[in-house]
Amino acid sequence: MSNTPNHHKVVIIGSGPAGYTAAIYAARADLAPLMYEGPQPGGQLTITTDVENFPGFREGILGPQLMEDMKAQAKRFGTTIKNAWVKAVDFSKRPFTITTDDETVTADSVIVATGATAKLLGLESEKNLMGHGVSACATCDGFFFKDKDVVVVGGGDSAMEEAHFLTKFANKVTVVVRRDELRASKIMQDRALNHPKIDFIWNAEVIDIHGSKEDGVHAITLKDTKTGETKEFKTQGVFTAIGHKPNTDLFKGQLGAHDNGYLKVEPGTVNTNVDGVFACGDVMDHHYRQAITAAGTGCMAAMDAEKYLEAQDAKTLITA
Repeated sequence: MSNTPNHHKVVIIGSGPAGYTAAIYAARADLAPLMYEGPQPGGQLTITTDVENFPGFREGILGPQLMEDMKAQAKRFGTTIKNAWVKAVDFSKRPFTITTDDETVTADSVIVATGATAKLLGLESEKNLMGHGVSACATCDGFFFKDKDVVVVGGGDSAMEEAHFLTKFANKVTVVVRRDELRASKIMQDRALNHPKIDFIWNAEVIDIHGSKEDGVHAITLKDTKTGETKEFKTQGVFTAIGHKPNTDLFKGQLGAHDNGYLKVEPGTVNTNVDGVFACGDVMDHHYRQAITAAGTGCMAAMDAEKYLEAQDAKTLITA
């Protein structure tokens, strides 16, 4: 193992609840981790307002505040955190190499916590109202739309799941679909089409969202995908459910991935196909995608990295 200034026992790529938790555990294990936060420090929770389902905060906590607190905790135990974006990695030889715009470092182990990005509509109004009536996570924010009329955008399984979940809180859920049919599986279609609280608007796309950060959303503008006609539709919330994209482009050809792009790990572990490289959080979890599960796998990654490094040290002593 190298002892050069640019060498580290553990490098964490990405932040958010998975990365920060990994950093806390790795730092407390005296591994002096280096973290590169990436293009969105704190991850998806930084565009969420109230988080009411993270244990320990009975009154809830703002998403950005939760991430700031986790970050401060990681730094308190000795994590070096850099606001940089990793441009390249080389896991083909040891020590591993990680490159940013400013530097190249080596590492004995790497924890990947680059997360996933919700696919959005790309509207300026969507961006401005995210967390203020616009959301990409029903399980995160559905509670705040109790007895309100909301819209779900999408036609796949994710959209049907989001719509069905929102019926627990919303007065009415209207699903906006670009085509005249759903892409969702038959069972999910039947479930949604037969639900008394779920309606559908076919052959339509959302081209604008109306509202303010102070008062939330009050309407959307719909465009008919066949005729081009537009109309305004009143709603108090918009949930985009057109999928997520795992942030894994950096690891193509180096780490195993599923067809949907999420990193493969051995079942029940956070082990990738490369010894010493661990994946945690939404970059490997396309099922739960919750802050608490991300934090849990971050803990696993740090503990497994510690065990891996101990095993490597033992091998070095035996062969020395």
